[in-house]
Amino acid sequence: MNKQTVKRAFIASLPIMAGYVVLGMGFGVLLNKAGYSYKWAVLICVTVFSGTMQYVGVDLLASGASVLSAALMTLMVNARHLFYGISMLERYKDMGWRKWYAFFGLTDETYSIVCSDPKLPEGVDRRDFNFLLTLMNHCYWIIGGFLGALLSSALPFNSTGLEFSMTALFVSVLVEQWEKSKNHIAAIIGASVSLVCLVIFGADKFLIPAMIGISVCLFAFRKQIEGDEKND
Repeated sequence: MNKQTVKRAFIASLPIMAGYVVLGMGFGVLLNKAGYSYKWAVLICVTVFSGTMQYVGVDLLASGASVLSAALMTLMVNARHLFYGISMLERYKDMGWRKWYAFFGLTDETYSIVCSDPKLPEGVDRRDFNFLLTLMNHCYWIIGGFLGALLSSALPFNSTGLEFSMTALFVSVLVEQWEKSKNHIAAIIGASVSLVCLVIFGADKFLIPAMIGISVCLFAFRKQIEGDEKND
């Protein structure tokens, strides 16, 4: 693993570092406010490494949710990673033992960079690049979680509204994708199904039914969605 590969992976990871450290700190603060020390923040960041699920997990831990509820919530929130992983089988097949970690650490942002097939200069091994990119992004998230929990315990402050940071991130991503694409079927399905489930099941129980409903609708309208994307 040469220095040029490390440098290239680091440069590619810089935009992600800016977001992961800040969002990781938000998670660390919320976890500390729920009564868990920085040690738990680091452990969860190392073993879970899922921004959305970690933010949701704080509420699950605080409310004493059952293992079944936590498992179902995790499956529905992170179901997209099943498709991410399948699509990366060919790209990661020659990575040896590193592929198992690469699959574990495959976040939305890492997936986006790897799938964009960045042009790498001569001498940079793509397998090492993919592995290092994943590792660096994971480290940024761990550092953020550690700093957030540590600073929260040392410098108490009002964290009201901090849990909205992941929602804000996804809203910004949605707006960006809406502006770039002429096909809004998937976004409309997501918003419509979520609204219906919110009315039927209430704010505390609508998430899982909404995720199931969205998955079913996307599957049912997949031909129209794929057709419109090709026309774009």
